[in-house]
Amino acid sequence: MWKHFPANDPERAMRSKTLKASVALTSAAVLTLAALAAPAADAKPPTGATTAKALVFIPNPVQSSGNEGLTDQKDSATAVPRGAYYEVTLTDLDGSGYLNGTWANVKSATGTPAYTTNGTYFYDRHDDQFEQVMAYFWGTQAQKYLQSLGFGRDLPAVNAESQDYKVDQYGVDNSFSWDKHDTITLGKGGVDDAEDGEVIVHETGHAVHDAQVPGFGTSLEAGSIGEAWGDYFAVTVGEWVAKQYGVPVAADLACVMDWDATSYTSTVPHCLRRLDAGKHYPEDVVGEVHADGEIWSQALYQIRTALGPAVADRIIVDAQFGFAPDTSFAAAARQTVATARSLYGPSQATVVQKAFADRGIL
Repeated sequence: MWKHFPANDPERAMRSKTLKASVALTSAAVLTLAALAAPAADAKPPTGATTAKALVFIPNPVQSSGNEGLTDQKDSATAVPRGAYYEVTLTDLDGSGYLNGTWANVKSATGTPAYTTNGTYFYDRHDDQFEQVMAYFWGTQAQKYLQSLGFGRDLPAVNAESQDYKVDQYGVDNSFSWDKHDTITLGKGGVDDAEDGEVIVHETGHAVHDAQVPGFGTSLEAGSIGEAWGDYFAVTVGEWVAKQYGVPVAADLACVMDWDATSYTSTVPHCLRRLDAGKHYPEDVVGEVHADGEIWSQALYQIRTALGPAVADRIIVDAQFGFAPDTSFAAAARQTVATARSLYGPSQATVVQKAFADRGIL
């Protein structure tokens, strides 16, 4: 869904995508697709490497440093200190030397496609290739997080394919998931969207929803749930990755997309939205999916706080398979309570029930 614009925008139809296959593409198939997608003029010999080192933000420089004074400064390399970059391992690459792999595929970009023969993708934010690396890393990590919860093992696979990412292909500062081309498009302007890992995972969250329920989001409340889930998914994946790499969460965890938000907000902390906004149903409903989504996302965040991320997220994600495309808050909440009871029992279901009751949904 659009990162900023209202859900009743005509482009809302771009969000839905067809049901994903539950089995990942083989490495050979991914390599073939990558070769077809790469422009002939840029074609270079494959390297055979399936891992590489890279520099990324985890999930963004405001959250990892706690520095609310950071600003874009027109993509300046000096606007963000070197200490805000973290060296990570890119995995599941297809061996082409480009950023194509089992779970993510940087299909096109405004700059020269990132390519390496020495096993490193070391760029700073002034380079177009840095955002390409961010899209590949965070797209892959989002899928790996779902797998860490058991999806694709003892629970159904979700969006288990090489998700296409177009970086800076949209001429304004917005991002969206589009069913017709099965792509996530990340925009530019201010802090370019692919510089904030939470923006990338938010959009990937829409792909997850669309994979689970084709056509999801055809009512106001369903659209609000979609935006809320994207925000929540961004936070939960971001913290999971930060723990893996020993990166501090120095800013407010409930503040979503705090690096991207520096271009639009003057108050501190800089938050595009929050997971603890204190909104209550129905009196705080305003008829806009991003704003109304803060009611649903706070319920999810409360469940996470009470049950822990792994248990909460297994419940939350598995429940989404049972949502109708035009679900209401109440129907989706009842499905989530039922899923908690089925997976874990009555005590966990009671916790989930309370979270939705506290928001006025049940």
